[in-house]
Amino acid sequence: MMALDQLPDNAQVLVQGAARGLGRALAEQLLRESRVATLIATSRDADSPGLAELARTGGKRVLPLALDITGEAGIRQAMGRVAEQVPALDLVIVCAGLLHDRNIGMHPEKRLADITPERLAAGFAVNAFGPILLLKHAQLLLNHGRRAVFASLSARVGSIADNHLGGWYTYRAAKAAQNQFTRTAAIEMRRRNRESIVVGLHPGTTDTDLSRPFQRNVPDHKLFTPAFAATRLLEVINNLTPEDSGGLFAWDGERIPY
Repeated sequence: MMALDQLPDNAQVLVQGAARGLGRALAEQLLRESRVATLIATSRDADSPGLAELARTGGKRVLPLALDITGEAGIRQAMGRVAEQVPALDLVIVCAGLLHDRNIGMHPEKRLADITPERLAAGFAVNAFGPILLLKHAQLLLNHGRRAVFASLSARVGSIADNHLGGWYTYRAAKAAQNQFTRTAAIEMRRRNRESIVVGLHPGTTDTDLSRPFQRNVPDHKLFTPAFAATRLLEVINNLTPEDSGGLFAWDGERIPY
């Protein structure tokens, strides 16, 4: 992994969704960076095995924290606890994503007839509302005058300009909404901290639970391990400047049109 030389010494970092998948890989790599003094690792369950393993690896540098991205009251409470532990945040990475859920019969819609209010509500709650509500309650910790990055995992399929295949109505629309939230929030955050950077990140097709049912036609060289995707995303984050704020960037640094 490249050195994260844009992070300050004694950096304070938060990774939402750090218990498994890509969030876990990002957290593990951040713990290898000596500049990271504190890693706040969140999951819906603070006692999850993934967070416990991170705590064993990172010791006192890791603060496990329960955070449910789908409820503002829980987000507010969690960020209140963060504010009690650290004076500011230098990097926040939001890994929330929902594409399918067997428990509620949710899957990517191929036809208009497949759309239901319940699937729309679930998809927007996680993919669009969750990240922006987390930024709402993290903003004071990011408005400190130094470089501060808020990066949320988005997806290329959320690009309206890049939509040539159709389908996947809820996921596409929720990610498009997330991208609009990112762009709008970046403008406001820049007024308060000119060194702030608010971006969306497209990790590529990564071998996680989110993509697993849809990997059959993905060429081997385009199916990334979480460790590879995490390395490339951290490289992208490290190379961002305030002029990039509001953008959507792929794992290889390509700027994706909205």
